[in-house]
Amino acid sequence: MSGPIRLVPDEGGPERTMQLRTLPLKRRRPAPAAEPDPAEQLGLSDDPLDELAERLHDICADAVHPYEIAAFLESDGLSDEQAALLYGRPDAFTVAEELFEKVERRYPGPSSEFANPWRADPWRCVVRGLVFALPGLGYLLGANLFATTRMRFGLPSGMLALSIATLVSWGFNQALAHRAYRWLGRLRRREAAVCLAIGAPIGALLASAAAYVVGGPLGALWFAAGQSCYLGAATALLVLGREKFLLLALAPASVGAGVVLAVDVPELVRTVVLLASVALAVGLAVRELLVAARGGERDGVELKLPIRQEVPHLLFGLACGALTLIAGLGETVHQAVHAASHVVHAHPGHAHAVAEVRTTPTGPAMIALTLSLGLAEWLLFRYRAMAVAALRTSHTTGQFTRRTGGILLGCLFIYLTTVAALDAAATVLWPGAPSLGVPQLGAMLLLGGSLWLALLLNAFGFSWSTALICLAAAVAESVGLLTGADPIVLQLIGCGAAALVLTATAGPALGRTTQHR
Repeated sequence: MSGPIRLVPDEGGPERTMQLRTLPLKRRRPAPAAEPDPAEQLGLSDDPLDELAERLHDICADAVHPYEIAAFLESDGLSDEQAALLYGRPDAFTVAEELFEKVERRYPGPSSEFANPWRADPWRCVVRGLVFALPGLGYLLGANLFATTRMRFGLPSGMLALSIATLVSWGFNQALAHRAYRWLGRLRRREAAVCLAIGAPIGALLASAAAYVVGGPLGALWFAAGQSCYLGAATALLVLGREKFLLLALAPASVGAGVVLAVDVPELVRTVVLLASVALAVGLAVRELLVAARGGERDGVELKLPIRQEVPHLLFGLACGALTLIAGLGETVHQAVHAASHVVHAHPGHAHAVAEVRTTPTGPAMIALTLSLGLAEWLLFRYRAMAVAALRTSHTTGQFTRRTGGILLGCLFIYLTTVAALDAAATVLWPGAPSLGVPQLGAMLLLGGSLWLALLLNAFGFSWSTALICLAAAVAESVGLLTGADPIVLQLIGCGAAALVLTATAGPALGRTTQHR
């Protein structure tokens, strides 16, 4: 039994014995595998908190503190007893702290919409700047309507009536625009259109009546009435966001003014061109108001807006108009006052020698100031956007206050630099216009800075303070001008004091975080 044996007969001959054959590896019976862990068969980890971390990954990754995760767990119904039973932790706060440590932080950057909620279209601001400045060309067409050889209250006959009508229109339309914007802010476009449709004709009628009461040549009174109608229509189009329509309405007057500078145009043609611009503006405004009034559905909830909230904006419009008119006509009024005082004390035979008043043109400065209003509006949006960005990146209130103060000064510097550059360009292009001296330029920059700061504070709701500050400066300059004081000195003092007070108000007020939330 111990010798070799032949397992397979007749294989290899009688003298050869056979050895035991083994099966190949692939035919062998596999060895029994080790018994798997029941937890692995069920896909469970050693720590049940891992599964919770995976399920709440997005919430845990975006959290900035464990308490955020704890608040979510508690809102999801996880109690301390369940935390101990399911996860082996004493309470939900411990679970939140461990989840906060397990999951890597992921702080996604803000979306473009949230990062800049105060976006402004720069081209729209350019268009608005043009529609603020182009109406000034209408005075070139209507210059022959004013009797420059006759004086009334020290001004060319009809100029005072036009100035009073301008003041009334500015004040009334400022309040009207604010009221319409309040309706738009409540998503009541139909009510805003009705407000404009009722208010704009009333404002035009009041301004025309004021010009008629002051008196002047018939042509000047008709010009004041047409200007009042245009300003009412322009207010409606600007509030409804139809600046391009207003630009279209100003096309006839702009082309006509260019022709007048080149050749002599008959008075009838000038009048027709002016009437065409006014008729286009009024017609487009009526069309847009009808579309807005008919397009929106009447809201079932009745809402009333107190009219007393428009009073500070009315005063602000009057103050801005007075400050601007003093900057444009201050030298003329100053010379008229001095001429009147000389006539009173002069010999009657020499009265005619001092009756003529020399005027100083300030056209380029006014053109620069009105053209810059588009940039002023864009800088208002830019300030608010940068202030919101500073709010999100500042770590302390002091740091935020310093950043907003720097942003405020930077925007103000950009605006004033642009006004100075526009004045230099307008002076070069204006035929025969003298360049502004350093005092005159300083007075104009102080006026522009005061108006921009006032608009900024108005945007944040400081309407009464800005109205009273600007109104005090306007009253002080007007009284000083009528008593014979130098208009440049008055503007340096009045606008300088207003700019100083407005800056001192804006710095601390806008440096509070609650103003930008």
